[in-house]
Amino acid sequence: MRSYKWYVPWLLVGPAVVWVVVFALWPFINTVVLSFTNARPLTGGTFVAFDNYAALFSDARVWTSLGTTLAFTVACVPLLTFLPLLLALLVHRMIPGISFFRTTFYFPVIASVVVVALIFQWLFDSHGVINETLQFLGLVQGPLPFLASRWGLIFTAVVLTVWKGLGYYMVVYLAALANVGTELHEAAAMDGASAWRRFWSVTVPGVRGAMFLVSALITVSGMRVFSELYVLSKGSGGPGGEASSLVMLVQQVGSGLNGRLGYASALSVLLFLFTVGPLTLVAYLNNRPDSNAR
Repeated sequence: MRSYKWYVPWLLVGPAVVWVVVFALWPFINTVVLSFTNARPLTGGTFVAFDNYAALFSDARVWTSLGTTLAFTVACVPLLTFLPLLLALLVHRMIPGISFFRTTFYFPVIASVVVVALIFQWLFDSHGVINETLQFLGLVQGPLPFLASRWGLIFTAVVLTVWKGLGYYMVVYLAALANVGTELHEAAAMDGASAWRRFWSVTVPGVRGAMFLVSALITVSGMRVFSELYVLSKGSGGPGGEASSLVMLVQQVGSGLNGRLGYASALSVLLFLFTVGPLTLVAYLNNRPDSNAR
């Protein structure tokens, strides 16, 4: 550092700082400011204090979309926290041909979420492969409303998200499993511990940090769900818009020449608060002294 001018480090980090300020910090601050106005796309709007936030609590659409978002997130978090771990355990050992299976399991991750949603729309349609197969086998008398009901859309979106995200979180767990010493498993086996006991007492503590990371990533992704429900419902949010997520509601309220940008911004701030809350809890649990000791 003594051989360079004081401003050289700032030149190196300058592009990244500008990017964060222009595309992250400033839009966030502007959203918070707009949430206290009645701004429209073609008008600047006036200050309305907390009117937008007060209107949120009396808007039935907000509570419906919040319930949909929370239901989707609550369903995805445990599934995408534990299933990828089991998948990682299956492909963890270096045996001939295992690279093929790792690549195969990861392949859905690189596919576009819109393309995957269109495929699932074709599979779960009332005349799609799933319904036709179930009726052919005599398991159901008529088509199941996977894409024609609120909970059917949520179920289909959860299946889509789990299928697409398994490979990504599998890689995270593979990296964590590489740091779990085999001598711990060998010592536990010599003490007579069963496979399940070794998994619960050796593997799980060894990947606890990765589990917290994965659960945090899934929580953020779940609270921001948009494309899956939007494509599956063809933009309608299902019957009466009941399967609309919070992000979909923000898009519906704020888009168009008559969009309510101030109200949409208040919705965005509400979504931010509901996302930060679980992340704060996860960070607290991960950094507890007793957690680190274990």
